[in-house]
Amino acid sequence: KVDLFRTGGGPLLNKILLEARAGKNSWDVAIGRGEMILPLLERKLLASYRSPEANMISEDLVDREGFWTAYYANPYGLGFNTRMVSNADVPGSYEALLDPKWKGKKISLDTEGYGLFAGLIRVWGREKALSYFNKLAAQEPVLMRGNTSRIQLVSAGEYPLLISYPSLLQVHTSKGAPIDWLHLEPAVVLIFPVMLAARSPNPSAGKLLIDFLLSKEGQQILVNLKRVPVRKDVDADPPRLSKGYKRIVEHPEDYKDFTGVVKTYQDIFNLR
Repeated sequence: KVDLFRTGGGPLLNKILLEARAGKNSWDVAIGRGEMILPLLERKLLASYRSPEANMISEDLVDREGFWTAYYANPYGLGFNTRMVSNADVPGSYEALLDPKWKGKKISLDTEGYGLFAGLIRVWGREKALSYFNKLAAQEPVLMRGNTSRIQLVSAGEYPLLISYPSLLQVHTSKGAPIDWLHLEPAVVLIFPVMLAARSPNPSAGKLLIDFLLSKEGQQILVNLKRVPVRKDVDADPPRLSKGYKRIVEHPEDYKDFTGVVKTYQDIFNLR
């Protein structure tokens, strides 16, 4: 029998850290956002375990030391209203978003798009990333929190473009909404890692659960739930969600100065 505790990434991390400070450990396996990894590693709360199933997962989604493995992925991409933007006019790159035609409340951005910002800092370098995001801010985008509501607004014709998650965009596309999407390269990919507790009460059972979650059967369940799987032999639905584009996968090191990343992002878009 599996006892499941479900909550958001922040509350889950806080619960684990509070238990650890009290000398307790009630969990065997945790699945959360990538930003959880570093604080758990720093406090030595993770055990090293490389599942045999990890051999079917790309190396950029697996920790070399075995402390985490991506359970599913969530790339950023560009969504667009197909009634407002022709295929010929769709911006196919980050730079294309800086075209004057997209200035003035034409692009919807998340007020907490920190993962995208951190990923592009790592791949481009800080100077280039800051220059780009300042130029993007000069395009006068619409800043809103959340993804579902922003996708609905773009579908309704409020704005022609948005940066969001293709897995969510595809849900609306599949339902017939006038919205499509593409990957901007390199696509920044957020991960949702699965991790084994260093003081797991049931380590053998925890390892078996991880094995199942990363197995072909376990990953197919994710596809049915409209998630992006990580196994090489399991295609997303549609396959272009997980294949055919250059990517940069988020890494625990991205969060070493996460407070600084958040502050800079907020300053660029005047969110404070």
